[in-house]
Amino acid sequence: MAGSADGRKADGAGKLWLVPSPIGNLADMTYRAVSVLQSADAILCEDTRTSGILLKHYGIQKPLSSYHLHNEHKVLAQIISRLKEGQQLALLSDAGTPGISDPGFLLMRECLREDIAVECLPGATAFVPALMLSGLPASAFVFEGFLPVKKGRQTAMRNLAEEPRTIILYESPHRLVKTLHELAEHCGSERPASVSRELTKMFEETRRGTLAELAAHFEAHPPKGEIVMVLGGKG
Repeated sequence: MAGSADGRKADGAGKLWLVPSPIGNLADMTYRAVSVLQSADAILCEDTRTSGILLKHYGIQKPLSSYHLHNEHKVLAQIISRLKEGQQLALLSDAGTPGISDPGFLLMRECLREDIAVECLPGATAFVPALMLSGLPASAFVFEGFLPVKKGRQTAMRNLAEEPRTIILYESPHRLVKTLHELAEHCGSERPASVSRELTKMFEETRRGTLAELAAHFEAHPPKGEIVMVLGGKG
């Protein structure tokens, strides 16, 4: 079916665009992502304030609507209705690709059920640079996102201890040291790992070592910013 250069369908059918946003450096936005946002009828944002900074940087002025973990069930039917009416809607998370440890999957799944077109643009995501910077094998890996905070946490730790592939985790700075100690208990204190924080930003850092060494370092130097952990698989 014919369409414009940015992918808008000529028949006026509605479409959901999943648009990756920079994980830190605003220059990491792709030309195509900017084009899609410029042509969209409206933009769904995890946080309109955060997305507003990005949109202002690229001179994009579009109606913004909030779409986040706390309201996604409530606004789902309304968004589906707008898409069925023919609107072109772009979904932005605060950083990275929507649906990867961010809101987006619920809406995408409902669009597919309703036979509404969905397209995901390639772009920034935090775990790929963290994996490459870790120095750990990247030929086979598993992405686990955030570990359970309470229920199921110990079971998840035990499962990770037996995983032979490289493991990628997201973690908050205030839980990092605790998680490193717990992983050391289950996987062994000498298991190799890396911690990347503030990727693409001014104070970007990747520190490599054993789980014990990393725990000691971040106990002495409390971390700040977004964090990606990479854990070596069971040898």
